Amino acid sequence: MNNPALHQHAQNEAYSRSFDERCRLLELRRQQAHEQGIPALKQLWQVAQGDSGQAQVIARFLLSCYNGTRFPFPLTDLRLLESALFDACLCVLRMDWQPEWDVHEYFADGGRLFEQLARHWKFEGDDDA
Repeated sequence: MNNPALHQHAQNEAYSRSFDERCRLLELRRQQAHEQGIPALKQLWQVAQGDSGQAQVIARFLLSCYNGTRFPFPLTDLRLLESALFDACLCVLRMDWQPEWDVHEYFADGGRLFEQLARHWKFEGDDDA
């Protein structure tokens, strides 16, 4: 015999297992993104201190992660980067998708450092944003 209550119970259990598995995989993905993102962020920070065209792109990218309203970043500028820097940007974006902290909080006195970076590159941000 076909028991609708038993069938519903089995569906609920399957959905619950499926949901738990999705949550576990999402958490694993977040942890991996964090493990890869922190070194990438540190690498990009060092590059942004330079004076090349790529350094300027990286600085604007980092400032956009810091405050995208004040410091918008045109995604097509990623095309100006060598592949290793492009990959590092993707790692930071992946980490920042579900952040534990804002990007500037990975640095001691990060708010001041990011504001200093904006001044160094003469990026005008809207201070009210």
